[in-house]
Amino acid sequence: MKLFSPLYRRAMVWSRHPHAPWYLGGMSFVESSFFPVPPDVMLAPMCLAQPQRAWRLALLTTLTSVAGGLFGYAIGYFAIDALLPWLQESRYWPSYQKAVEWFGQWGFWAVFIAGFSPIPYKVFTIAAGALSMALLPFTLASLIGRGARFFLVAGLMAWGGARMEAALHRYIDRLGWATVALLALGLLAFR
Repeated sequence: MKLFSPLYRRAMVWSRHPHAPWYLGGMSFVESSFFPVPPDVMLAPMCLAQPQRAWRLALLTTLTSVAGGLFGYAIGYFAIDALLPWLQESRYWPSYQKAVEWFGQWGFWAVFIAGFSPIPYKVFTIAAGALSMALLPFTLASLIGRGARFFLVAGLMAWGGARMEAALHRYIDRLGWATVALLALGLLAFR
């Protein structure tokens, strides 16, 4: 069943839209403070569709993500007391507790790791503000971690370019169903 190829085609059309960089910047900003979808899902197809703009798109994603991280920091700094009841009831509570623990041990490196990895960066931005982490190290760790991640994604997509876009188009349904199967197996194993 071809479920993923129409979605892939639509994503590639959207990634070539003239306003796509604005959407990418907006998504990068909100993801760093409260939105659950990472900007990589827009950055990757945009870099595939326009490899010559990959570095510019990675820079845009990095800068708007760090700006969003500073907004998350402000939320933690100014509104943690109002946010804690909701946070304790959300699925982010264990991540927030882990972020607080990591800050106690590693500080700068906790933000760097969260910025680069799939760990919810937004939790670390809020925790950094709540714990009053020094703003300069927070900003530097965010720039380095987020930049490394987004430039890596952009570089891989630009390197693959049209060849990778064609290969993905050819195998996207198989890859999509394989991913669904792996997720299902992972959930079963987790339970």
